[in-house]
Amino acid sequence: MRSQHKIAAMLLGIFMSLMAPAALANLLSEDGAVKSEYMEVQRDSEVYSLIGEHVIPVGEVKRGQLLKVFPADAEYYEFKFGQGIGFIDKGDVKSSSKSRKLKDELGELKKPLTNQNLITSRPINVYIAADNKSEIFGVLEENLRYPIIGKLKDRLNNTWYEVNIGERLGYVSELDSEIDTGIPVLTYHHMLKNEENKRFRNTSTTTSDAAFSNQMTYLKRAGYDTISLYQLEAYLKNQINLPGKVVVLTFDDGLKSVYRYAYPVLKNYGFRATAFVISSRIKRHPQKWNPDALQFMSISELREIQDVFDIQTHTHFLHRFDNKRRPVLLSRSLHNIEFDLERSRRALSQFNPHILYLAYPFGGYNQNGIQAAKDAGLHMALTTVQGKVKPGDNLFTLKRLYILRTDSIPTMAERIANKPSAPVTQSPIE
Repeated sequence: MRSQHKIAAMLLGIFMSLMAPAALANLLSEDGAVKSEYMEVQRDSEVYSLIGEHVIPVGEVKRGQLLKVFPADAEYYEFKFGQGIGFIDKGDVKSSSKSRKLKDELGELKKPLTNQNLITSRPINVYIAADNKSEIFGVLEENLRYPIIGKLKDRLNNTWYEVNIGERLGYVSELDSEIDTGIPVLTYHHMLKNEENKRFRNTSTTTSDAAFSNQMTYLKRAGYDTISLYQLEAYLKNQINLPGKVVVLTFDDGLKSVYRYAYPVLKNYGFRATAFVISSRIKRHPQKWNPDALQFMSISELREIQDVFDIQTHTHFLHRFDNKRRPVLLSRSLHNIEFDLERSRRALSQFNPHILYLAYPFGGYNQNGIQAAKDAGLHMALTTVQGKVKPGDNLFTLKRLYILRTDSIPTMAERIANKPSAPVTQSPIE
């Protein structure tokens, strides 16, 4: 048997070319060209999958169980695992000589997904029936999000979640896992040291550098991964697997303070983030630092942060209020918004040729704003309505969460933890 490290290294090398969701979907297709068969697992066998950007052990399938596998050129077979592909060593399975009829092969597995997922906080058993005294099919590792294809109650009125692993119907007890309440997308704007913050003390969206550093330290120590909006989009479309503990970090406006204070912290921790930039306010040359002014990043500063930040649009000229103190986007025609978004995409193309995501200025949006984003070819748009996001949400009215400088770390931990968010309609105005 090869070592775990050798298997993981081999799979990681192969999957560097399979990061695109389309590639994953193609591997799983059964269009007649891909032959699959149920094979019997010969020993308790560790299985792997691509979770986020890492090929990791994701569980175990027990000896004697059957999996529907797809042939591969390497030393493993592929099988359906969540929204992606699982891998099992070819030496651990063989064609079954049993005339064994799978009661769970058809019927239940044909039901559509409910756009719900479970989260594992520890290794959990997957049973072949909704009974913890039934045969164990396998084990799911901790820190996984896994799609649920159905729910049922047992004779004691306990809830069981139905899952599909290798085209086998498995059952997970609600006592062993949690229902996924969504991925937190955190929002930041301005950042200053406490001692230099004289003008923006009463601005709730201005965060102290110390508070931000403490928040990122918490995320790192608590085991959270930061994911990109590209990964979030694929997950919301049921195309990839993600860990249980993930967050998205977003920064609105493109302020110089983010370059000065947030960028070094994020880079130190190996985190990634998205900068929603007001493209008309990009400076040709870096400005001398002035904590009493709201300064914007220059061309060179935006280029420098791109090892951490993905650049996306916060519109071109629409980040302002009208004479009624409402976001000006709300009073603009569909054509005007479309024109602005196209102008912003052209201006930002020097940093990123793939401008696919929008943060509405001040969180203000209406049907014209949504339609303009779609017509402009954008894939998602984010609001400032508070809450988390999950598959099934409208991709053009996605919620976010604010973590303020006055919030303690326990408050932050509570807000991003896997539990329902408090019903708050709108976050503070930028």
